[in-house]
Amino acid sequence: MKSAVVSLLLALLALSPALAVTPVPRRLAVARICGHDYISVSDWAIANGFAAHWLKRDESLQLANDSSRITLTVDSAEAEINGVGVRLLFPVCKRPDGVFLALLDAQSTFHPLLSPPKNRPGERIKTICLDPGHGGKDPGFQVGSHDEKQYTLLLAQELRNQLLRAGFKVSLTRTRDAYVELPDRPVVANRRKADLFISLHFNSAAASAVSVQGAEVYCMTPVGAPSSNAHGEGAGAGWFPGNQNNEKNLVLAYQLQKAIAHGTQAEDRAARRARYWVLRDATMPSALIEAGYMSHPLEGRKIFDPTYRRQIALAIVDGILAYKRIVERP
Repeated sequence: MKSAVVSLLLALLALSPALAVTPVPRRLAVARICGHDYISVSDWAIANGFAAHWLKRDESLQLANDSSRITLTVDSAEAEINGVGVRLLFPVCKRPDGVFLALLDAQSTFHPLLSPPKNRPGERIKTICLDPGHGGKDPGFQVGSHDEKQYTLLLAQELRNQLLRAGFKVSLTRTRDAYVELPDRPVVANRRKADLFISLHFNSAAASAVSVQGAEVYCMTPVGAPSSNAHGEGAGAGWFPGNQNNEKNLVLAYQLQKAIAHGTQAEDRAARRARYWVLRDATMPSALIEAGYMSHPLEGRKIFDPTYRRQIALAIVDGILAYKRIVERP
């Protein structure tokens, strides 16, 4: 047993901290916790050139190197990566022998954000399909006389104008107050050969209207994990076409979340995962934006103001441009 431990440590120390973060090496010991595979946070940190220290003993810890900083909370899926909220697929767990991270999070959350994937040589992001949520017989959330469907379309129109100015080609799944079936929306993007698909929404929390506000961006949930908004959906959901871009989906959602939170000063409610209908069948990198809470007395008034929607649109453009810079090869 002792020789096996020594061999493991020597193998970890042999890994250069300067190397890009890679999927967790098989040599790291895997523990089965609550029916899922977990690895030691300290082992992952050593293998990937991070120093780990407690921010608050037994409650929160930070992993840091020269370029990145990860903050984890014990017994929680809440995390921050370089100052941006990210909802992990599974909670971080503390046991007598250490703190443990889900193996799927090491592979499907940390890896793509710390070592982003690249497009094929010459592949450029030129065409974007925007999906104004709801429409027609589906009003979305209703707050007083305000229907979500109205403001998602107005945001999409403003965003289209900003993206056109930035040099992109843009199309919308709907251009008027019309109902489009959820499964048909990604089909439109697929048919138009869009390079990105972005669905636009606003949120509501009537029971907590005074306290809940902020922006959150969703991308497709990886196979084997529950969604952030699961509502009873377990980890057994299968593969969908949207899963073929899991890594790029997360990078896109993260960059959009970062840009919206910074650009509008909205509360950062984290990049998250969900198997929304509009994300399941999109064959290009895709994200769904919940750009704020209509139900919040202050944020709602801002959402109804075209000046603030222009601010949201500009932030989304910044997020798209950041994603473009990351994934495109020189």
